[in-house]
Amino acid sequence: MSDTEPDAPDADDDGPTVVLLDVLPNGRPDDDRPPSRKSPVAYGLGAESFRLYELDLAADADASVSDRVALDGPTVGRYREVSFDGLTRNAAAEVEYAVEAIVDANEERFVDFYNEAGPITLRLHQLNLLPGIGKQLRNNVLDERKRGPFESFAEVSERVSGLHRPREVIVERIIEEIRKDDLKYRTFAGREE
Repeated sequence: MSDTEPDAPDADDDGPTVVLLDVLPNGRPDDDRPPSRKSPVAYGLGAESFRLYELDLAADADASVSDRVALDGPTVGRYREVSFDGLTRNAAAEVEYAVEAIVDANEERFVDFYNEAGPITLRLHQLNLLPGIGKQLRNNVLDERKRGPFESFAEVSERVSGLHRPREVIVERIIEEIRKDDLKYRTFAGREE
């Protein structure tokens, strides 16, 4: 029923899910059809791929901001991928909170980025894509992970001198990737798997 390739499966194996960013129970305001012919619309963020979606909801859908909804579930009729500029103002304002919630719910996945990040080219490393991480901080992370894998963001912060906000750095990068369509390198948002 989708217009695009679905989001990657969520950890619950209930299929691809999105975190709702905005719900318009009376449909889109720019839809000129009579109210009786409009269906509820929502905007969501893919919990795995960080792709943005516009969803047509079932007429009887009971959905609100920050709910998790299966793309192929009974609540969603159809969906399509949209760009950041295609979001409502309310949805755009909720992106950061949704990203934080996803990162917090899947800390191990994002801590593993610090454990597994590798070189992109001879001169560029995936860690250098994170805001505020230059050559020295990258080398500190690489040296520490040789001693053993990181188990949590707190441990990354404790073991890597100079990296005080490892969770926030990941969140900032994800938001940057969501907002900018023209980034050369993508680590988290919208990558083809």
